[in-house]
Amino acid sequence: MDRIYIRDLALRCIIGIFPHEREKMQDVIINITLDCESHRVAAQSDDIADAVDYKAITKEIIDLVEPSSFRLLESMAEAIVSLTLDHPRVLRSTVCIDKPGALRFARSVAVEVTRSRDSG
Repeated sequence: MDRIYIRDLALRCIIGIFPHEREKMQDVIINITLDCESHRVAAQSDDIADAVDYKAITKEIIDLVEPSSFRLLESMAEAIVSLTLDHPRVLRSTVCIDKPGALRFARSVAVEVTRSRDSG
């Protein structure tokens, strides 16, 4: 199995349970690991049609997150991991979302979920 990493995707959205968090957009940092079928065919053909199109996946994530208003990071992570598994060459996906400044004295709070095609 081969991997694709999408690192430090910085987006802004409404996220949180408290009233003040529902009023203005906040930063989230998203890291994704996609475990995929072997990249050998794509490497040999040098054709995007044989590869996981990580640019398309990233655009779908941006389109999901930026207009969203999730209350929980867990819900957002689950939605993103589900989106990635809609791509047939992605066999397993790990999504980690950081919310900078969510806790006083901590740089960020993060939630990570891993799902695979065979385990749901």
